[in-house]
Amino acid sequence: MMNVPLTVGSLLERAEKFFPKKQVVSRTLSGIHRFTYKEIGERTRRLSSVLAKLGIAGGDRVGTFAWNHHRHLEIYFAAPGMGAVLHTINIRLSPEHISYIINHAED
Repeated sequence: MMNVPLTVGSLLERAEKFFPKKQVVSRTLSGIHRFTYKEIGERTRRLSSVLAKLGIAGGDRVGTFAWNHHRHLEIYFAAPGMGAVLHTINIRLSPEHISYIINHAED
């Protein structure tokens, strides 16, 4: 058995390899969304590419401010997959706390 490092990227690669047709189902204000792990992988790689074009590089902090749905899952894989640090921001905090956290983390 081959030893593979346990990284966020390896988790997605494994899901794509062994469960490409399994669906991730999420709900947003616009309705129910269904994507396979294969599609999530493709969307994640596109998002990583966009982040790189925006100047995000390894070691940079990327703050996420989102409900728990497919888009948040994609950034959860995209940012660490390109070597950036993912920083989730609690959407239920007050605006003052959110501002402080973002500024302190230098997202």
